[in-house]
This record gives sequence, structure tokens and C-alpha cells, in this order.
Amino acid sequence: MDTNALKKFAQSARNLLIDQVTARLDMVLAEGAAARREHPKAIVKLEAAANNNRAQVIEQAAYTWFNRFTALRFMDVTGLTNPRVVSPADGATRPEILAEAMAGNLPDRARPEIAEYLNGTRPAHDGQAEAYRLLLIHACNEWHSAMPYMFERADMLDRAEDYTELLMPDDLLSPDSILARLREVMTEEACQDVEIIGWLYQFYISEKKDQVFAGLKKNQKITAENIPAATQLFTPHWIVRYLVENSLGRLWLLNRPQSKLAAKMDYYIAPEEPETDFLKITRPEDIRICDPACGSGHMLTYAFDLLYTIYEEEGYEADRIPALILQHNLTGVEIDDRAGALAAFALAMKAAARLGRRRFLRMEAKPDIVVLQNVTFTPAEMQDVAAVVGRDLFTDELRETLLQFEQAKNFGSLIVPKLRDPAETLRVVAARDFGGDLLLKDVQARVVAVLRMAEALSPKYHVVVANPPYMGGKGMNGRLKSWLEGEYSVSKSDLMTAFMDRASWLCRDNGYWSMINLPSWMFTSSYSDFRNSITMCNQLTTLLHLGRGVFGADFGATAFSVKKSRDKDMPGVFRRLFRNHNNVSTNEEISRRFFDPGFDTFSVSSNDLRRVPNTPIAYWVTEGVRDIFSRGKSVSDIADAKQGIATGENDRFLRFWHEVDGLNICFDHSIDQEFGSERWYPYSKGGPARKWYGNLELVVDWSSDGLEIKSFKDADGKLRSRPQNLNYQFRSAATWSLTSFSSLPMCARWRPHGCMFDINGMSAFSRTNVDEKELSGMLSSRPAGEFIKIINPTLAFQSGDVGSIPIPEVFPSSASVLAEQLIQHSKTDWDAYETSWDFTTLPLLSPDHRAGSLEATYARLRAHWQGMTDEMQRLEEENNRIFIDAYGLQDELTPEVPIEEITLTCNPAYRYGVKGSEEEREARLREDTVAEFLHYAVGCMFGRYSLDAPGLILANQGEGIEEYLARVPEPTFAPDRDNVIPVLDADWFADDIVTRTRDFLRVTFGEEKFRENLAFIEAALGKDLRKWFTKDFFDYHVRRYKKRPIYWMFSSPKGSFNALIYMHRYRPDTVSVVLNQYVREFIHKLEVERARLEKLAVDPAATPAQQTKAQKETATVIKRIAELTEWEREVVYPMAQQKIAIDLDDGVKRNYPLFAGALKPIKGLEAADD
Repeated sequence: MDTNALKKFAQSARNLLIDQVTARLDMVLAEGAAARREHPKAIVKLEAAANNNRAQVIEQAAYTWFNRFTALRFMDVTGLTNPRVVSPADGATRPEILAEAMAGNLPDRARPEIAEYLNGTRPAHDGQAEAYRLLLIHACNEWHSAMPYMFERADMLDRAEDYTELLMPDDLLSPDSILARLREVMTEEACQDVEIIGWLYQFYISEKKDQVFAGLKKNQKITAENIPAATQLFTPHWIVRYLVENSLGRLWLLNRPQSKLAAKMDYYIAPEEPETDFLKITRPEDIRICDPACGSGHMLTYAFDLLYTIYEEEGYEADRIPALILQHNLTGVEIDDRAGALAAFALAMKAAARLGRRRFLRMEAKPDIVVLQNVTFTPAEMQDVAAVVGRDLFTDELRETLLQFEQAKNFGSLIVPKLRDPAETLRVVAARDFGGDLLLKDVQARVVAVLRMAEALSPKYHVVVANPPYMGGKGMNGRLKSWLEGEYSVSKSDLMTAFMDRASWLCRDNGYWSMINLPSWMFTSSYSDFRNSITMCNQLTTLLHLGRGVFGADFGATAFSVKKSRDKDMPGVFRRLFRNHNNVSTNEEISRRFFDPGFDTFSVSSNDLRRVPNTPIAYWVTEGVRDIFSRGKSVSDIADAKQGIATGENDRFLRFWHEVDGLNICFDHSIDQEFGSERWYPYSKGGPARKWYGNLELVVDWSSDGLEIKSFKDADGKLRSRPQNLNYQFRSAATWSLTSFSSLPMCARWRPHGCMFDINGMSAFSRTNVDEKELSGMLSSRPAGEFIKIINPTLAFQSGDVGSIPIPEVFPSSASVLAEQLIQHSKTDWDAYETSWDFTTLPLLSPDHRAGSLEATYARLRAHWQGMTDEMQRLEEENNRIFIDAYGLQDELTPEVPIEEITLTCNPAYRYGVKGSEEEREARLREDTVAEFLHYAVGCMFGRYSLDAPGLILANQGEGIEEYLARVPEPTFAPDRDNVIPVLDADWFADDIVTRTRDFLRVTFGEEKFRENLAFIEAALGKDLRKWFTKDFFDYHVRRYKKRPIYWMFSSPKGSFNALIYMHRYRPDTVSVVLNQYVREFIHKLEVERARLEKLAVDPAATPAQQTKAQKETATVIKRIAELTEWEREVVYPMAQQKIAIDLDDGVKRNYPLFAGALKPIKGLEAADD
């Protein structure tokens, strides 16, 4: 089945139908429209509905006709209709029912107007189209008795009040009509299985789903009417088979061991040990199966197929089986009327396929699909209820049950009826006759409706199977969220886990419930109570851990079958159908892996699972590792693992350290110190995968002991920030990132004192003689990585997860020394780059690596880096070895560390990954090292750095050459005096960036090998120096400083003029300097150049080629002058007049836009910070 074609059609069909229904609505409601005379009751009802909610009327009519058209096409293809209603006969073009009518063969009970339209006796713009509309209505009405859920009867001859037929689209016969497109995708091959209806429906509502989720991003909660669109997801057929075969199929095989059913169940997983305690089934009719979120009925249709085989095996007559299945076995519950109708239709088509047209039409049994409806009773009506049901039945339980369905569309199958036996009450109430008392009849109908819903939601089922709705608390509307908190206290976090609770309750003891959902419940600490509850009362009999790809590029999926049993020693069978959880596979690939023995199988009982703290569904854990969890202490016994603060608005309170005034940063605050006048303090916020040391780039506004953050509230007075665990701030710690985006399971780092930390930079603080460095070493070891994957193999490691990591009984004696060495090597690497606040000088300029040329110096530095990497690898492997020994895991783990997991920036395998060749990595490292050299050179040009003093020189607001010379009186390389460095296509100015870079190269590596050194630089860059500076430097700088550049580029609209300034040296007259000393001066220089070129173009002494070239260059110069003149007049001059002041503490994000039009735009600068 080509689902891509189905998706494209369904989405375009929705838009087409909405447009055509809208046009029909406007036409029939127009003043003087014929419909007003012919169908007055329907028009009155339609006008009222449209005035109340026009969009809903249009949407409802559009999807009704979509459902009917797809149903009729399926019935045409499968031979249920005769003649075909929306399909032509073979070799014809018109729908067969119309062709037959044109030939004089009108259907029985057809309206006479059809013939009149066709023979021209009834005037019409398009007689065939009008006749076909009536034929379609006739066909729908004829199918009403067999399938009322799909074809509601609305005969316009009787002037019924239903207006759906009035809104039938007009264009149904043209080659571009909805029906023509429908036939193209609903081919005979595609209609071999009724699941096509479900696919079409999911794709039809997909745009609505996208709209709902777009609203979520704007904090718009999912209302009850939008829950179906937001939560419905069509289940791949092989998953459906697995779920049904391992619940219904398993139950039947336990009762009929001699059955041959297993041979027909490709996805059945047999129990490893014989079961003696199971739910006894006498005959097939006794089996009750429920899908409490049935959608379009995919689970139920396959259950129908499996039940049919069971009945056949038991010797039932073939023509009785479909009715018996529909009457006794299958119940679907749904909140979406459309999906419920499709589910009933799908089951009917299953029956029809077995029976044929004639016997199907005679079958009285109907699919048991219960679509939940909101039903309310006023206090006064409850008195009438007592009269309807009788005083003996009007109990408190009944009263509560009648009030439980006021929000049925919102709460759905999660409603647990208070009434214990609604079936008996339903039987009594439905049988009562109130004669002509219309009021009591209405009350009776609503009571019956509630009891019917309650009966469907009673705990009577042998098998429950579902793909439940997925919705976290953030998306829930207020009513739903608060109700879940009261009714589903341990599973309230998501609708899917609440449905797991509900499925267990719907199921009889020793019955089975099967589901597919997201795997978050299996591992995350927030679900630990839920997992404990589930494993206490249920036995996981089989589970497929599917990885990512079943539903596209999702967050993974898991499918499982559960026995409602307290037998916690019976092992279940678990399959892991992926190698790497981060990789996205196709659904087809995953389904093939089910049959591949290369994908592991595990046998685990509930008691085995419960031996690991918080009961993660860690089915792969060995017995030895379970023993470690069972007998030992954990990190929480020796350290406090804590979340840090949440500012409530990072854009407001966080900065990169390099973008604020250096005088306002306090780098060494201690917890026992009084706060000084500084505003900014180092801030640890997780970051990418890096071990041992690093990811320290941010500062937080904690002025006045964090007064503003502590009191940061929203418009309603609610505290937006979370200033928690403040007594742990500024202490040294072992830290890690909340989220891991690498193959490294755990990247712990040591953080020195003086830092604050946030919710993404979780930290552990020692309470014993095991200090934070040793703790970092243990957490970065191979055993800890394995343990954290057991505790939580998702991508997010909470403080509770790390607190649950077991520790060795005795810490290795060498752990402290190893950790110290590893941290020091990592810190040396981190500090070798400008983005570290402890950066002192460029390693390429260190005397330790100096050689005769730049190339030879790089070779020495590269050898040093390789030595560092090798030593780190040796130390990490030794760290792994001592902890593997300490845990006694020598038979399960090895200490080796792949080179790409040595997290040093100087290690190209880590920095760039190992997908490319080693030669490619080396070329990139050489290019980046040269770029870092050039970037440092620019820093020296601006006075941020000096060749004569380590670290920062000018890093405070408004500092200039005077402050520089006070700190470096006799500089080897003098900084730029006016804080403006031109970046142009030629050396138009004496302080041009390329000229100054060449000077820097001469100063640092000498005049003798200047050309050789310059050639090395340009070879590494792959371009000449000027091209790199004019085309690449600023983008490189913006990337390196993470879109918070400290060097700002004044740039004309087309790039004819570019000049850099250093934001820390900015003063209110800086724009005037750019204007007068550079922009106007450059325009003057261009005017001189234009005159020279114009003279050359007519110089008789010049060759024709020289003259032609001069003419072309003249035109270019004229355009540049025009560009710069306008830019100077419209942007730079008015900006210079303003004498704009900036405050570095406002950050780049706020300051840079003050110069919009003058500075080069930075894509993404406006994006919110994480």
C-alpha cells in the first residue's frame, strides 16, 4: 500500500472538500436560494448551526462526505454495491449507478426527479450532476439499515432536518473531482484490506493535528474536541498482529493446547515456562475483547480475523461466525464520532467479506462500537431519573455514575463507572415503557445512554488491546489535568500511562492487556511509582523494545502484552529490536528484525525487574549486575545529587561570560562569603558530551544575592523562577548534562567552587571522604555508564537517576590520583581556547612547541596533542579497569575506550567524529588551528589579548588604547588605536585587516620564513588570506562565539564596505569614527579610483583590452559608490548623530540590534535561549 499517495490525497481532499462545502453553504443560505423553498426545515437548522459555529459545520460536513465517499469506494471495489456507486463499470467513465440510470435502469425506490433531470423535463444547469447527487443520497439511505453509523438516513423528500445532503460537494463527475482522485489512490490492490480506511482517516486529520501542536507551542492547551486529532495514531499492521496474537492468541492456546492457531500467528511469542494458572474459556463466545481507544478499528479487525479462525477450528458454521463475533466478542470504545463510525464500518466489511453481499444484508448483528457522548442531568432532572429507573435501583452508585459522563468527550475511557453492574440496570431501565410521556422518555434515553457507556467500561474483558492516546500534562486542558490528578495519581503524567492503569482495571484477573506506546514509562524516574504499581499487580509476558521509527522519526516505541496476575516469578520474554536507540529505522526494517535471531532475547520476571532501584524495565541486566544493585550502596548514600535553579527566563538572566563587562564578573565567590558589587557569576548549564572538565561558558545575574531571580513572577503573581538548592550553589561538584546527545552514556565533569548551576547542569556534592573529583571519576567509568543505561536508557539523566547508581563497597585507592590527572589534562585542553575564561595564550605561540616555521610548529603542537590524547586514553582505561575490578565485573565489562570518546577538543576523532577519513579529520584540525591563530591575531589587533602578557587585557566596557598601554607599556604588536579595522577587497587603508595580519605573522614567526608561513596558512584555509577574511571570518567568529560575537561587523547592504569593531571598546562616538574615518574616506577613495578608470578607458595609449576592462571596473565602482552613498546618508550618518550608548551587561542579543542596518545581520540572533 502506497501510504505516501494516501497521505497526499487525504490532505488535499480535506482542503478541497472544505472549499466545496463552503461554497455550497454560501449558495444554499443565499437569499432567494431554491434550497430555502425546497428544504425549509433543514435550512433553519443549518442557519442556526452556522451562526453558532460556521467552521465546525463546514468541517463536519466535509469529513462526513469524505467518510462516505471512501466507504462507498471500498464497497464498490469489494463487490458490495450493485451497481457501483462512485466507481464506473469496467471500461466506462461515469459512475455505474449513473450510467445505469441514464440507460433507464433506476434503482428500486429511487426518486422520480432523477429521471426528470436525466431526460431534461426538470430544468437544471447540469442535469447529470443533479441526478447523480440524488443517486448518491439514495445509495446512502439504502445502506442505512445495514450500516446506520456510516450512512445516516436523511431523505430530503420528507424535508428531514438533517442538512448534510445540502452540503454535498458540487463537482463529483469531472476528471479533477474528489471522486476521480479517490479512485486513483483507492485502487483494487489498495482495497484488499479495510485498514486503508484507517490510514486515510489519519492522514485526513493530520493537518488538524499539526495545527493543534502548533497551538501547543503557543501554550494553547488541547481542548476536548481536539483530543482525537492530537492523539490518534494509526498502528502498523505487524504491531497489531503482535498485540492481538500475544493476548487473545495466547489465552486461546492456554485453553486449547492442541490448537493449530500458533502456526498462523507469525508474531506470537510462546511462554518459556508452562502456565498452569490462567483464565478458563469454555467456548469462543465467552471471550470478551475491548479496545478502549479504538480509533478506526485496526485492533478489532485483526481480532475479528483471529476469532474467525478460532471459531472455524471449533467447528462452527461459516455463515454464523461473523454475527457471533460481532454479537459476543468485540467492543470498541471511542470519543471521536468519525473514528467510531469508521471502526464499525471496518468490522462490518470484515463480516461482509466472509458472508458475501446477500448474507451480509440479512445479518442483524451490528458492531459493538460505543462512541462516548457528554450526558448531563440537572438536579431537577435527577428527580425524573428516580421515576424512570425506580426507587429500588436509584442508588448512590447509580446517581454518581449518571454524573460521571458530563465530560465523556474529555475523559474518555478513563472514566471508571461507580455502578458495579450497569448491565442489569440497563436491561431493566431500557425495558420500561413510558407511553406518551415525552419528558420521561427523553430522560430514559439519556439514562440508557449513560448505562450503555458504563456497561462498555465495566471490568468484564478477557483481553484489552489498544494504541492509547499520547498526551503529557503540558498539553492537557485544565479539566482533564485536574481530574487525572484525582483519579490516576500514579499514572497522571500522560494519557498513555493512565490508559495502562485503565486497561489493567478493565481486564479480568488472569486476563491479558496489550499496548504499544512510548518507552518513557519504562525508565524515567518520574514513573517509578507507576512501574512499581504495574509490576506488583501484573506480569509482563512479552515486550518488544522497538527503538525509533515505528511512527517515523519519533522518540521510540515499545509494544507489550501483560497478564493481570500477581505472579512475579514467572519470566516474560523481552526483545530489543535496535542496536542504537538514537538511530531512526524504517517500520519495515524493525518488523524484519522480529524474525532476526541476531537481535537479543531476554527472559526476566517482575521480581527480577524490581531488584533495580525505581524498577526500570531494564530487561537486559545480568544477574551479577542485579546483585550489585541489590546488595550495595548508591551515590545517594555518599553524596547529594541535586537540580540547580531555573531562572524562569534565560534571555533575561543568562549571558555568555565573554559578552558582559569583565569587571562585573566574580569568578571565585565562596558560599561563606558576603556578596560584593559584581552582577555576574559563573553558571553551569550542562552542555554537550564532555568528560572531566569544561562546558563553563555562561554567567548568571545573581546581583544582590539573586534578588531579581528569587522574586521573578508572571503577570498573575506566580513565581516563574525556581531558586532551589541554594545552599549547594558555589560549591565544587561532580556535574553532568541533563540531556545526552552522544553515544557516551555518562559524561561527568568536575566543577570548581565559585559556580552556580541550573536544572540542566545537575550536580552531586559529597558528604563523605570520597571527594567530588573521585566521584567524577567513578561516574565517568564504564560501570557507571552501564548502570545509568539500566536506570534510565533514555536521553535525560535526572538527579534521582544518578543518585541510584550503585557504588563499589570500597573505592579503589588509585581513584583519586587518576581523577586528578584526568581533570587536569581536560582543563588544560579546555583552557587552550579563547572561549575559556582561564585562557592565557594560544598553544601555537607557546615556546614549548616553537620551531623554525609555522608548519613545523604546528607539527610539534599536533604531536603534543596526540600525546595528550593517548595519555588520556590510557588514564581513562585505567580508571575503567579499577572500577570494573571494584564492582567485580571483569567477566562482563572491558576497560577499552574508543578514541572518539576521549573528549578533548584537540582530539579530532572526538571533535569531528569518525565518519570521515583520518586524512579529512587532520585537514579540518589544521584548518581550525590556523583559523584560531588568525582569530587570536584579530584579538591582539583590538587589544583583547597581547603577545606580551597572558590572558585578557581589554575586557571591560569602554576601555581603549590608554588602558592597554597602562597594562602593556611597550607592546611587541601594537593594537589598533581607533577600534575600527577595515575588512575590504584590497588594502585601501593602512590598518586593513590583511595588512595587520601579515604584520602579526612577521612579529610572531619572523620575516625570514614569512612567505613560507603565509603559504602554509592559505593552504590550510584552502583560499588566500583576503578571501578568508572577507568571506569567512565573521561567520567563523559568530559560530565560535555561539551567535554572541564580541567583534561586530559594520557592513553595507551589498558588502562593498566592511569593518570590524570590538564591542568592549565601543564608545558613543565609535559610529562617527566608522563614518568619518572609514566610510566617507572609502567613498572618496572610490571616487578617485573612478576618475582613474574613466581616464584609462579613453586613454589612446591603453590597449583595447585595458580599455574594456577599465569600462567594466568603472561600472562596478559607480555601483559601489551609489550603494555606500545611500547607506552613509540613510543609515550610518543618522546613527552617528544618535551617539548610541550600550551596556555590555545587556548582552549581544539586546545591543547588536541597536545598530540594525549598519551591522551585518546574524541569522538566529533573535531566537530564544534555552
